[in-house]
Amino acid sequence: MSNCRNVILVTDGDEYTKRALEQVAQKIGGRCISRSQGNPSRLTGPELVGLIKAAPYDPVLVMFDDSGIIGEGAGEKALKYVASHEEINVLGIVAVAAKTRNAEWTRVDVSIDREGEITPYGVDKNGIAELELSRINGDTVYCLDELNVPIIVGIGDVGKMARRDSCELGSPITEKAVELILERSGYFD
Repeated sequence: MSNCRNVILVTDGDEYTKRALEQVAQKIGGRCISRSQGNPSRLTGPELVGLIKAAPYDPVLVMFDDSGIIGEGAGEKALKYVASHEEINVLGIVAVAAKTRNAEWTRVDVSIDREGEITPYGVDKNGIAELELSRINGDTVYCLDELNVPIIVGIGDVGKMARRDSCELGSPITEKAVELILERSGYFD
């Protein structure tokens, strides 16, 4: 277990997400696998594990995206592979809400709305709290309930949320989600 890499999985992979995660990784002293960016994901699980293992230090932020593909798409296949790999320690998942036509959803432990408030309710793509407890809709979240991870944090669309999470502002919602995962996982203990 000493060779395990500590990772945070993020269920979005567009250019905004890449920029936000690169910025957050720098702030927390981690690394972002920028090559995991893609909408949909282009890299396979084994390719991503290789990149994670080659990262110079932890925690490592990795993106996955299905681009609305029905059922288990490339992003979810890669995510499941990475999450179950024996040399990967998943600290948590940032589950990104999407306005999906395929009605995929997952449970979340908590969400962070676009005002930066932690809520037990799910949030929508814009980061506005929904009416259902502990549930968000998204396009790369179908498999998350199958995974044994310490915490899943729901947020709106990374780097957006009516500009409340923009890179120009330092991506504060995404940063708060990553910091919450690190805190709850005991990473800095």
